[in-house]
Amino acid sequence: MGPSANWSYPTTIKFGAGRISELAAQCKAAGLTKPLLVTDRALAGLPITAQALDILAAGGLGRAMFSEVDPNPTEENMQAGLKVYRAGGHDGVVAFGGGSALDLGKMIALMVEQPVPVWDLEDVDDWWTRANPDTIAPIIAVPTTAGTGSEVGRAGVLTDSATHRKKIIFHPKLMPAITICDPELTVGMPAFITAGTGMDALAHCLEAYCSPHYHPMSHGIALEGMRLVLENLPRAYATPDDLEARANMMSAAAMGAVAFQKGLGAIHSLSHPVGAVYNTHHGTTNAVVMPMVLEFNRAAIEDRIDRAAAYLGIAGGFDGFAARIMELRNTLGIPASLGAMGVEAARLDELTEMALLDPSCGGNPVPMTRENTRALFERCL
Repeated sequence: MGPSANWSYPTTIKFGAGRISELAAQCKAAGLTKPLLVTDRALAGLPITAQALDILAAGGLGRAMFSEVDPNPTEENMQAGLKVYRAGGHDGVVAFGGGSALDLGKMIALMVEQPVPVWDLEDVDDWWTRANPDTIAPIIAVPTTAGTGSEVGRAGVLTDSATHRKKIIFHPKLMPAITICDPELTVGMPAFITAGTGMDALAHCLEAYCSPHYHPMSHGIALEGMRLVLENLPRAYATPDDLEARANMMSAAAMGAVAFQKGLGAIHSLSHPVGAVYNTHHGTTNAVVMPMVLEFNRAAIEDRIDRAAAYLGIAGGFDGFAARIMELRNTLGIPASLGAMGVEAARLDELTEMALLDPSCGGNPVPMTRENTRALFERCL
């Protein structure tokens, strides 16, 4: 069965195989009587979603669902969801799915009765104080992938459909009241999603570990999260019903999101614009640029990566670690370059400008400039 536990860091987490059965009870514990389950189009028709709706219905909580969610959710998706939420008289959100569904569920809960537009709540300075916290609906998060860690985060990513810019919307009350982490829900993921979401978790841990900011708690969590991914992602990919590997990947995903309070870096500031412009899978894009970013940051992080390699049982310090990342990419069938994902050289100037505007820039160990960021994009192409 794998590990089973109850945690309250960073929020209440009900962790273990089969714990989706507690969904109605946990909704009631959080004060929900008429939740709206928010998921994405791909999940809407799958058995795990029907099971979740059955559990809600059996608990007397209805079976309302909204699933018009794009892979990179936009404010148009949010407005459509808000319409359904208000029309149905709902009093909370069950965010069910991968990062897209979790993020959009949070945005709906946030914006039910806000006096300001969503873009006024971007994660800049203390903009979050513009929101009325009393109108934010409670959120129950149920991840079905092991990647983003949005189930333990206080933010959501929303794409501006006009500018194609991804923006991070933040409020402390976006932290789900209760999270159910049931590794059984991840067993049915397509192999490329297992690979991409798993590499997203690794990117979160790796970038947080390398970030120059001071946060020893996150630093330690990032290191152990990397170990869990390196040891369990190949297993989960090769043997989809390995519940122990799935549980460890689910832990690593949550750990990555807790860790990146310490900061992210160039992996994310490159992949965010590529995802916004080309609609590529976020975690897969992270995996494509990861080796190039490691090399880009080498002078600033070599000692730190040497220490991580020793802890992870990888011989050869920085070079050994970089080789292990390449080996993992090959095992998981990750594309070799951004060019292989359809990114065009003609758009590199535009992507460079977008990367420099991305908030992840600030956590990169080597300061990012127009020149070195453009050169890094060229190496990734």
